[in-house]
Amino acid sequence: MFLKLFSRSKPLQDLDLIQQYRATGDLALVGELFERYTEMVYLVCLKYLKNEDESKDATMQIFELLITALHKHEITNFKSWLHVLAKNHCLMYLRAQKKRTAESIDDMPLAAVEHAALLEQTDASEQELELQHLNQALNSLSPEQRACVELFYLQKKSYKEIAEITGYEMGQVKSHLQNGKRNLKIFMNKNYEQE
Repeated sequence: MFLKLFSRSKPLQDLDLIQQYRATGDLALVGELFERYTEMVYLVCLKYLKNEDESKDATMQIFELLITALHKHEITNFKSWLHVLAKNHCLMYLRAQKKRTAESIDDMPLAAVEHAALLEQTDASEQELELQHLNQALNSLSPEQRACVELFYLQKKSYKEIAEITGYEMGQVKSHLQNGKRNLKIFMNKNYEQE
């Protein structure tokens, strides 16, 4: 009897927490994993990103990913799996940063191309105004469209990654992207025509 009581009071192992989370969907269980491994994930991010604020943001993003990822992956050693997930997240982020600076104009949405061309022709005060327009355009999108547009164009996530992050079906991701891109263009054109 004593052994049974003692074993119940021990904290749950990582895999037990994951199994319970899959069964119940209780986010407090993911929170427990977060508490156990926040420092490790942050240090992995800091090693690759070499920036404290970006590392803190990446740590939060990684734990947000867990909400869906824990349902999709078979995990035998959570700590090792999480370490690899954190490393891959940082490498993808760094790759996206590089791509953003060398991005082909063909891959950019039309509104972003027009925006980039305008920025080249304007001085600093006009650039600020144009950035405000772009931010307003993004804010005019529905939350679903904005999330998909930002993840795809700004964070360079694939359709599959966006589906995993947002929980949308693949068709919904494509639809939100297509509609968001169209609405961005309409908003930007409307604002430029008024000036």
